Amino acid sequence: MDEIMTYVSGYGFPIVVSGYLLVRIEERLKELDQTIGDLARSIDRLIAASAPKI
Repeated sequence: MDEIMTYVSGYGFPIVVSGYLLVRIEERLKELDQTIGDLARSIDRLIAASAPKI
């Protein structure tokens, strides 16, 4: 807890909170990126499967 207070007094509350939130949200952003990639690949496969074959 002392370490956090040192950062707050040294860098300012908004900067410390912003840094904390960026670290916390990074993992969720990675998961979201993976999920969007999976969705794009699924849509591509669906389109390829339903395309008329000549």
